[in-house]
Amino acid sequence: MAFYTEEEQTEDYLFKVVLIGDSAVGKSNLLARFARDEFYPNSKSTIGVEFQTQKMDIDGKEIKAQIWDTAGQERFRAVTSAYYRGAVGALVVYDISRRQTFDSIGRWLNELHTHSDMNVVTILVGNKSDLRDAREVTMEEGKSLAEAQGLFFMETSALDSSNVKAAFQTVVKEIYNILSRKVILCQENKKQDTGWMENGKTVVLQAPNHEADSQTKRCCSS
Repeated sequence: MAFYTEEEQTEDYLFKVVLIGDSAVGKSNLLARFARDEFYPNSKSTIGVEFQTQKMDIDGKEIKAQIWDTAGQERFRAVTSAYYRGAVGALVVYDISRRQTFDSIGRWLNELHTHSDMNVVTILVGNKSDLRDAREVTMEEGKSLAEAQGLFFMETSALDSSNVKAAFQTVVKEIYNILSRKVILCQENKKQDTGWMENGKTVVLQAPNHEADSQTKRCCSS
């Protein structure tokens, strides 16, 4: 059970989420549909840094998702490390009507893992699901790749809004769930330490693995 102070209960959380994938797969329109419920049928490649901040309510807490678009850099395969810095979530997008964009997913995942934390919550998004007659990538192929890479998966359509909100919410909610579990772990560890000090009892703790130990230290020191 988690114990929160009144200050903690009203505290905002800001999560950086990045959109990556080949040019013209619909990343900017996904963001426009989610953030402003807009769609631009003749939109050009994004130029300049663009991000939108969306608020969500999860378990009574206000969560802010700062969603970054690649700003057209993907056309030159020059998405910089600064773009990924601090990201805790990612939507890796392909166009179901262009197989070459699906074939590029491995490269985008490698770049994501190279420039960011390996534990970034990631969803594979097959966009333009409205183009049924032009489909080149089946839903089963998308699911299989996601399962092999340990990713969430969803097909979306920025045109008709299908699953757009759900895709972003899936990532943000999972980030929040992971954070909540770390907070609970930290609080339980602190309670155990306090009980040992106050009651003079011997407390036997199993040695955690290195990854869990480092996560706990970061969490408790924040």
